[in-house]
Amino acid sequence: MRNITRRGVLGAGLGAAAAIGVAGCGTGSGNGKPGKGSGGADGGNGGGGDGKGQGPQEKPARLIGDGSTADTGKQPHQPEAPVPLAPGQAPPQFVIFSWDGAGEVGNGLFPRFLELARNHDAAMTFFLSGLYLLPESKKSLYRPPNNPVGASDIGYLTDGHVKDTLKYVRQAWLEGHEIGTHFNGHFCGGSGSVGNWTPAQWENEIDQAVSFVTQWKTNSGWTDLDPLPFDYEKELVGGRTPCLLGQDKLLPTAKKLGWRYDASSPGGRQMWPDKRGGVWDLPLQALPFPGHSFEVLSMDYNILANQSGNSTKGVPSRYPGWRKQATEAYVSGFTRAYESNRAPLFIGNHFEQWNGAIYMDAVEEALKTMAGKKDVRLVSFRQFCDWLDVQDPKILTKLRTLEVGQSPAGGWNTFLKATA
Repeated sequence: MRNITRRGVLGAGLGAAAAIGVAGCGTGSGNGKPGKGSGGADGGNGGGGDGKGQGPQEKPARLIGDGSTADTGKQPHQPEAPVPLAPGQAPPQFVIFSWDGAGEVGNGLFPRFLELARNHDAAMTFFLSGLYLLPESKKSLYRPPNNPVGASDIGYLTDGHVKDTLKYVRQAWLEGHEIGTHFNGHFCGGSGSVGNWTPAQWENEIDQAVSFVTQWKTNSGWTDLDPLPFDYEKELVGGRTPCLLGQDKLLPTAKKLGWRYDASSPGGRQMWPDKRGGVWDLPLQALPFPGHSFEVLSMDYNILANQSGNSTKGVPSRYPGWRKQATEAYVSGFTRAYESNRAPLFIGNHFEQWNGAIYMDAVEEALKTMAGKKDVRLVSFRQFCDWLDVQDPKILTKLRTLEVGQSPAGGWNTFLKATA
């Protein structure tokens, strides 16, 4: 694989970074606008809202457990059911924006990007850290593998921020986004690193993450708040590990639990994905890095690490240039795929304000540049898997023969029609 960075791999949780080398650890949606054509994953016209203008469901159909979650039926604002590509049809250009941690800490970033998604018919994936729904006063409930009781490298949110996170996770699901997991304590270094965990320890960590999401009322005592409007045991079909570590040992557990994908692999190339260990392997990818001969991983922290090293507060006078460079990295990766092999583009982010929040501006500008173009689908990881799962395996195998930046010989009609 080509040299992706100068510095290796670095992961960060919300507001905190744990250095192990320069890859962040860490989506569009059925649209957030009732009844409007969505950035869906149908392979033909992108699907759309169902045209009925369905709004948020305020009353749960069935409370689950202690009432922290509820089964409210089919998720609103999903695209139409995906269909196989027609013979010779060009595949859509999928773009998946995802967010690691997905906690609201008072900086307004969670609602900002929900609004952006609504305005551009995008769906995203929010990888929720389970601890962000556990009050710090109950930290002893967390028993992380190979770490002290209650330990966490990303800390705990204030009670107010836990409530805000609940609010926006609830809103995100009702607006068509996916809620995945970023697990819990975000351990990236030392003997307790997630990179050293066994499949059984990963299963224990996942069980705890699910319990924090499905029992937040019991743990907090906030029985007057509305439940999350989904059955998390059914909703949870994928995640991203802290610092992109430990995928090999996670995959057997992911398969056992029925997960459909994992987004933890670092350094993927812009090619069509395949399954690994029985689940779709959807990695962060190497993108062109303007001004450099090497490429950079498709995540905000990787770009930061190649601009200001391990500092999240670099030289302010350089912010405008760094912002432009970050935006161009995302757009360059998009353009390379869109104009050649149409490989899906996976972009990871954190709700952070590193280097004056320039990476938030960069990802917003990049999304606006991509949205609305012909054949472009801004979807969640789950929606992308829905599309993959209905395609002819022979077509997907043929797509995987296209290298980074390689266009189909003779055009899409010739290239794929022969396969069909």
